[in-house]
Amino acid sequence: MRKPLTVCLTTFAAALLALGVSSAGSSESVGNWPSWRGPAGTGVASGAPPIEWAEDKNVAWKVAVPGLGSATPVVWNDRVYVLTAIGETSVAAGGGGGRRGPVAPTEPVDWTVIAYNAADGSEAWRQVARSQVPYAGKHATNSYASASAVTDGEHLWAFFGSYGLYCFDMEGNRVWTLDFGAMQTRHSFGEGASPAVHGDSIVVIWDEEGQSWIGAFNKLTGDELWRVDRDEPTTWATPLIVEHQGTTQVITSGTNRVRSYDLANGELVWEGPGLTLNTIPSPFHVDGVVYLSAGFRGSALMAVDLDLARGRIDGTEAIRWRIERDTPYVPSPLLVESTIYYLKSNDAIVSAVDAGTGELRFGPQRLDGVREIYASPTAANGYIYFLGRDGGATVLRHGDEYEVAARNTLDDGFDASPAIVGDSLYLRGRNSLYRIAEPGGR
Repeated sequence: MRKPLTVCLTTFAAALLALGVSSAGSSESVGNWPSWRGPAGTGVASGAPPIEWAEDKNVAWKVAVPGLGSATPVVWNDRVYVLTAIGETSVAAGGGGGRRGPVAPTEPVDWTVIAYNAADGSEAWRQVARSQVPYAGKHATNSYASASAVTDGEHLWAFFGSYGLYCFDMEGNRVWTLDFGAMQTRHSFGEGASPAVHGDSIVVIWDEEGQSWIGAFNKLTGDELWRVDRDEPTTWATPLIVEHQGTTQVITSGTNRVRSYDLANGELVWEGPGLTLNTIPSPFHVDGVVYLSAGFRGSALMAVDLDLARGRIDGTEAIRWRIERDTPYVPSPLLVESTIYYLKSNDAIVSAVDAGTGELRFGPQRLDGVREIYASPTAANGYIYFLGRDGGATVLRHGDEYEVAARNTLDDGFDASPAIVGDSLYLRGRNSLYRIAEPGGR
């Protein structure tokens, strides 16, 4: 069994460089949570938050958040940024409760960005990006604010899909807005893919039942740089941007095909076999290998070697390995050192495999204390955090065997993935935003 391991900042900075984060910005990114899967895009943080909490234990503060949203909070320096849809219909609770079909909109929704002060949870500023009755319904467990914000410390981008892409400065002043029209999602399930930022570009993926596309825009002005049509049904996976061998690639999951585009011009770099229907988990990357997954009406988790990936990679050695059982539907997998942790569908059943070979290390193993899971697992200081839709949470010790380190519960339900900065864990529930930290912590 491995001992708990604090992530080495040198190693972590190397991972950031592999993802294309400049060395000038690496140290800042390590100390923040700039996008929904964190500074390295893997769900791993360099901090050491508590592994135990309750309403009366290690809650530094708790504030009510108006509206609903499953967007992960993003954190930069002394502020926490939350996207929310104020006025929307309630999200169905965990544990199988609630109607699962699309919910028809009837009332206006305010798509809103709120900045909270990390020290005490007080509100720093609030901006309503847009207000209207939604174009279409959504799945009862989705929200109208599912895509997470992204920031580079100078600007913050909020993507509300059919209701616009917005650029704000860090004090909440609107810089520019783009409106792409109404998306036609499968069975009106709603939207959820977050944008990705790299250099001077922000990339948006628009997979729908109409004409799908992917495009890059100037992050400072909103000017379109390129746009390419995609042969894909609705997906909810956030694109991954990776620098490799002199080319900056935009890597996308998909039902029909997985693809990589050149960030400079949108040209196809490589493509491979598709995953499953309703592709939701986002790809991640380390050491020249990209991992892509999905888990609805089938199972798929595969590793693609970027050194070998050019053109059509079906049946080639560019695909190192592929797993076709027990893969996640909504939550994205988590990579810690050489181990990939992933859930079966949306169930609290975890497996761990070797990232290099795909060989099983443990599982499938039911997580004690958690039921249904939408939030993607996160990791810090040698521990893995699993957050349930019913408010339960299980913390595992990172290693080759299944070992529970803690079980926790809060008076809320969680669909948003956690954010970790320093000694703090930020949890966005259906009703409240929590900062979990030991007394006296930063």
